[in-house]
Order: sequence, then structure tokens, then C-alpha cells
Amino acid sequence: MFKIKLFGEHLQDYIRLGGFPLIASGNFDEKAVYAMIEDIYNSVVMNDITNKHKINNTDLFHRVVRFVIENVGKTFSANAMVNFLKSVKRTISIETIYNYLDWLEKAFVIYRCRRYDLKGKNILKTQEKFYLADQSIRYALYGFNPTSISSMIENLVFFELKRRGYEIYIGKNENKEIDFVAINKADRFYIQVCRQLPKESDREIANLMEINDHYPKFVVTLDDYASGNINGIQIVHLTDFLLNE
Repeated sequence: MFKIKLFGEHLQDYIRLGGFPLIASGNFDEKAVYAMIEDIYNSVVMNDITNKHKINNTDLFHRVVRFVIENVGKTFSANAMVNFLKSVKRTISIETIYNYLDWLEKAFVIYRCRRYDLKGKNILKTQEKFYLADQSIRYALYGFNPTSISSMIENLVFFELKRRGYEIYIGKNENKEIDFVAINKADRFYIQVCRQLPKESDREIANLMEINDHYPKFVVTLDDYASGNINGIQIVHLTDFLLNE
């Protein structure tokens, strides 16, 4: 029981405070952690990138960055961003948005995840998602919000797969979405991520069951009462997923 509680506490810290080495190796309270992360954000994003690329309209750049951070794990649309900025009396071109995103990627602030058509076996050029280098950046800028945990779990799973060397895609199976398709030379598997398994819905499992191949399929969840195997789909707690290769 002690180990389970200890792992649970560490997991909650990891979700809330992130994994920057300086912070992980220290003993800081949440307020101090978020202050340090905000300093890192200001140094890398608001100073290094703006100076390197001679961004004159730093307010507009800042709004784009924050839009991306607020929408981690959601399907990205440059048009939606243009319309959002227009609603707050700001004008920007789609080309400028993609320039900003490219610079953020090259600075390792965000990571792009493209969509893979499981039927056509090709990578799509649209409907990509972006993930944040460390989920604590979002909390440092906006404060911790329990309603954002689902997208932050997805963020953690994405980077754990990346750490293990997989190519990672969002799966498109006709009109169904698979959170992650993880591929390397010898292996492939599918993952759905959810905070809890819905009691009144089997959507997470059903989407995986409709994939017509033999590769392993997993649901990764924070649900302490969900485990085992449902119709060949393995239910895995986030702690076990992170601790086991």
C-alpha cells in the first residue's frame, strides 16, 4: 500500500509540476516551481525566439503561443486561430502563424503530431495536433486546472512514446480517431488516453476494436479501478505505462 501511495504522489507531482531536471531534482513548492518555469518560458519564447527571428509584434506572437498552449492535444486549425485573433481585433496571416509554429518547434517548445490514415496508409497534411515540451508550462502560465488533466495526460503519453523512440501519429480510421499510433521498425501499437473509462460509454474501447489488424491496443488511464483486458484491449494505468518499457 505504501508503494502504491508513493507512486501516486509522485505521479500527481509529475502531472502538476512537470519534469524539468532542475525542478525534479529539487524540493520546491508549487509556487516556486511555476515561477521558475515562467522564467524559462520568458527566456526561451519571449526573448530568444523573438530576438533571433526579429519579431516586432511581440504581443501578437505571445497571443499565438498562448493559443497553442491552451489547445494542447486538440486538432489544430490556422483558420480558427485567425478567426480567434480577429475577434480580439488582431490581424495575422496564415503564413505568419506557420512561421511562428515552425520557430517554436525548432526551439523545442512544441512538437507536431501528424494524422495517419489507417485505411489509406498515408500521412495527412492537415488536422495535426501540437504537444507541449512540458505540461507544467501551461500550469505556470494559467495556474493548475483539474479540467485540463485529460489533455495533459495525453501530453505525457506522447512524450513517453517519443522518449522510447517511436514515430507517433494520430490515427484516422474512417470517421474515428485513435489518440496515438506508435510505430518503429519492429513494432506498432495503438493507444487511447482517458482520465477515466466512461461508465456509460465504450467509445475509447470501441474505436480501438474497429481497427482491423493484429497489433496491440491499449487504453491508458488515471482510473484506479480500471485494469485488465477487455475484448483483447489492455487497460493500463498511467503509472504502469510510464514505469514499464
